[in-house]
Amino acid sequence: MKMYSNKYNLWMLFFLVAGIHLGAQQPDLVQYVNTLQGTNSKFELTYGNTYPTTALPFGMNTWTPQTGRNGDGWKYQYFKDSIRGFQQAHQCSSWTNDYAVFSLMPALSLVVDENKRALQFSHKNEIAKPNYYKVKFNNNILTEIAPTERGAHLRFSFPAKQNAFVVLDGYTKMSGVKIYPNEKKVTGYVNNGRGVPGNFKNYFIIIFDKTFKAYGVWEKEKNNIYKD
Repeated sequence: MKMYSNKYNLWMLFFLVAGIHLGAQQPDLVQYVNTLQGTNSKFELTYGNTYPTTALPFGMNTWTPQTGRNGDGWKYQYFKDSIRGFQQAHQCSSWTNDYAVFSLMPALSLVVDENKRALQFSHKNEIAKPNYYKVKFNNNILTEIAPTERGAHLRFSFPAKQNAFVVLDGYTKMSGVKIYPNEKKVTGYVNNGRGVPGNFKNYFIIIFDKTFKAYGVWEKEKNNIYKD
């Protein structure tokens, strides 16, 4: 009986080790996901009403490129050929629009108007996965996004010997911003969305790895720019 017991334990150990080895060989299923699927939608006819979400499961927010104007529920439509920003978003449906939104946009010159700053791109220069988004604009600016639990890492790569600007857009309604050039940091809040209470604020902190050479803020109503 003792000999059979040892043999049984040996087989149990073999199956346990084999199971661990097989588990380590599981394929990376994320590589098969294309988050552009379902984005070729319009108000008149929809094919999914989705946008290319880059986020962790149950993350605090999502990140997405923005082809539609601020406040448009169809924030990304596949048939469009320009992007005007990269949003922190919370949208669950095109029909409900979004709330607590702000966006970042790289540029070679200082253009704050959301329509005028939009840059053209081709889908052949775009990668859209749940864990990584990448697009190279026709002017060679490269944007990459990787999600974190409460935000995201964004990397903007600019052509050599060109000016490099990043525009922070407070979206619609009310927003505030504070710039800390010595700390390479920007903080602020936004209050936007349908039915959002007046005292609601979505706070954010943005930390850069490059020194600020110039900075300022603008008011959409007055369309003027001034140094902070």
